[in-house]
Amino acid sequence: DYIFAPLLEGRDCFATEFLNDLMWRATQRLGTAGLSTVAQSGIDLALWDLKGKLLKQPVYRLLGGPCRDRLLLYTTGDDLDWAMELGFKHFKITNPVHYDMSTAGLNILEEKISKARETIGPDADLMLNAVMSYNLDFAVQVAERLRPYHMRWLEEPLIPTDLEAHAQLKKSVPWMTIATGEDHHGRQAFRQLIEQRAVDVLQPDLKWCGGLSETVKIYTLGEAAGLITVPHGGANTPFGQHFSMAMPETPIAEFWLGSDPGIPLEEVVRIPGMAIPTDGYLVPSDAPGFGLEIDPDWITLWD
Repeated sequence: DYIFAPLLEGRDCFATEFLNDLMWRATQRLGTAGLSTVAQSGIDLALWDLKGKLLKQPVYRLLGGPCRDRLLLYTTGDDLDWAMELGFKHFKITNPVHYDMSTAGLNILEEKISKARETIGPDADLMLNAVMSYNLDFAVQVAERLRPYHMRWLEEPLIPTDLEAHAQLKKSVPWMTIATGEDHHGRQAFRQLIEQRAVDVLQPDLKWCGGLSETVKIYTLGEAAGLITVPHGGANTPFGQHFSMAMPETPIAEFWLGSDPGIPLEEVVRIPGMAIPTDGYLVPSDAPGFGLEIDPDWITLWD
């Protein structure tokens, strides 16, 4: 508040590129990660929402218009039977092991992947979300073990700050698609991954990486290098839904299935006005901005 508010108050709300640049430059001495980037993301998303409301257009039209009729989704979670009952056709499951579990961990992981592949069949995409649980050596062993199961990708196997390990991993296991980015912040972190050819799927989080403006820049860097961008939790927020609707090199979107089996998705979506999946697909709201239906009484201003 003490950094961004004095910079932004009284400025043209349509000048999102200029305001994005101001916020980045203002935080360079603090680094381009952590709380400052998350705060910048919220401001940037609010500006895009305001721009859409003032122009009476959904954000995906401001980004260039829809490039598909609907979003193809994959679901994240281990309730595969429930996900299939809901109509999802592609799946990412959680990681049960840490690198210090060695061979026993590899056996546990392979058993889980084998059962998942048997459940979803040979034609569905299957991904594994490692969430920074591996070191380089263990990640290579995981990739070797999982080679027979035809994984769509291995996600975030390493801590985000170890660029050299990411590059070495990709060189060591060229058959395994590597996805990462939810804990990378800003275009520079992604530029380094791309230049090192250390990643195949870019996964910025629009709420953490700097906002929609920054995600578009990350997407452009990836597009120029022939990489796809699949935002972290992209289908779980209106922001990711609108981005995914407008970007050709975003062929699929993530929907985290955090609800218990048997509960309809309509009962668990907590963002008013946000579209929900149907049979593994989703059509974003065409209401102005991000389509959010926020009651003004819900908003509390801090002094």
